Amino acid sequence: MANILIVDDDQALATMLAKQVSRAGHQPGIAGTLAQGMELAQQSVFDLIFLDVQMPDGDGLDFLPAFRRMPAEPEVIIITGQGDPDGAKKAISSGAWGYIEKPHILTDLNLQMTRALQYRSEKLKSIAMQPVALQRQEIIGSAPLLNKCLDKLASVTSSDISVLLSGETGTGKEVFARAIHANSSRAAENFVVVDCASLPETLIEDTLFGHVKGAFTGASEASCGLIAQADQGTLFLDEVGELPLATQKAFLRVLQEHSFRSVGAKQEQSSDFRLLAATNRDLNEMVANGTFRKDLLYRLQAFNLHLPPLRERIEDIRALSIHFVEKLCKRYKQESKGFGVDFDATLSAYDWPGNIRELFQVIEQAFTNASSAPTLFPNHLPEHIRLCQIQSAMSGANKPPPPKVLPAWRQFKDEMEEEYLHKLMSLCDGNISAASRHADISRTHLHKLLNKYN
Repeated sequence: MANILIVDDDQALATMLAKQVSRAGHQPGIAGTLAQGMELAQQSVFDLIFLDVQMPDGDGLDFLPAFRRMPAEPEVIIITGQGDPDGAKKAISSGAWGYIEKPHILTDLNLQMTRALQYRSEKLKSIAMQPVALQRQEIIGSAPLLNKCLDKLASVTSSDISVLLSGETGTGKEVFARAIHANSSRAAENFVVVDCASLPETLIEDTLFGHVKGAFTGASEASCGLIAQADQGTLFLDEVGELPLATQKAFLRVLQEHSFRSVGAKQEQSSDFRLLAATNRDLNEMVANGTFRKDLLYRLQAFNLHLPPLRERIEDIRALSIHFVEKLCKRYKQESKGFGVDFDATLSAYDWPGNIRELFQVIEQAFTNASSAPTLFPNHLPEHIRLCQIQSAMSGANKPPPPKVLPAWRQFKDEMEEEYLHKLMSLCDGNISAASRHADISRTHLHKLLNKYN
C-alpha cells in the first residue's frame, strides 16, 4: 500500500480521485492549497503526489521542485485542466513523473499511478543495493541538490554508459567526472583529460590520435595520442562544446567504433575507453545553430548529469570554506584557522557567478590577507564580497515590517468554516450522512453550508 497525496482545490474532483486511489488499495490524502500540501508532505511520508497547476495560492509547477525535495522524495504527477506544451516541458524538466489533462484523468489515473509506483519501488531497491561508501573525491557538501547529483553519480558507476556533465563554469564538472571514474571498475586505469578549449587546430589529430615515426618533418619517433592512453580507462572531454566541427566529425567515428588511425599509420588500432564529457554551453542550442553535430550530441548524452550553481546550494558554503582553509593550512604548514563572526554570512550574501572555483580563489585571498592570524574575518575578504553583505543588510533594514492586520470577524469565520468543511468531507470520504453525524449537525444544515461555499 502506498501513501498518495492529492493537491487540488477542486474538492469534488479531489474526493473522486481519493476514492479511486482507495479502490486501488492505497491510502489517499487531500490538500486544497499548495501550503496545505507542503505541510502534509513534510509531516507524512508520501510515495506519490498528484499536483494541480492552477491553485488558489500559486502555480503548482513552481512548487514541483519543493515537493520533490521533501524527505520522502515522492514522485509527482501533474494534473491540469488545460494542457500546455510549455507547462509539460517545465514539469518534466523539473522532475515530474507524468503530466495528465483533467478530461482524461479518470481513465489515465490507474495506469499512471501503477507505473509511477512501480518505478519508485524499483528505484528504492536499486538505491538500497548501491554501495554505501561512495568515493566522493573532492565533492564537498550535503545540500539537497548536491545529494541528488550524488545519487545520479552512484547510479552510473556500475556501467560504462557515456555521461554528459553540464553546468556553469566552476561548478565542479571535472571533480564529478573523476569521482565517476574512481567509483567505476576502471578506477585502476588512466583518467585522461582532453581540454577541448585549448586544443590547437593544427595539432588536434596528433594530440588525440598520436603519430608514427616519420609521419611528418620532426616526427623522429612514434607518439601515443590521448585516445590510446585512455585504453581500459576513462576519456574525459572537458568543454566539449569548444570542439571545431571538423574535429567533431572525426571524434564521432572514434566514439562509434572505438578505433582510430594515428597520423601516418596504415592500420587502425582500438581503444577501449569509457567516455565522459563536460560543457558549460547549451549544446542543444548549438545544434540548432549548426555549430555542434546532432549525432555527436546523441553519443555524448546517453546520461545527463546537471550540476547546480553554488547560489542554489548556499548551505554548502561553510563546508566548502572549511575544506579549502584546511587544504591551504596543510599546503603552507600553518595551524588551523577559524572563522570570525559574520564571515559565513558575508560569503552567503554573494551570488558567486564563478561558483566553487571563485569561492576557492576568494578563500585563498582571505587566507593570504590573514597571514599567520588564527581567525578569518570579513575584513580579510575582497571588497566586492563585503559590499554585497552590507547592501543585503541595508535592503533588509529598509524593508517595512509587515502590517499587523487581522481580517474582519465575518471574513475570518467564513474562512475557518470553509476549511472545516473541506477537512470534514475529506475525512468522511464525501459521505453526507457520515459528515453530518461527525459534525453533529443536521443533513439540511450541512447541505446549506456546502452550497454556501460552492
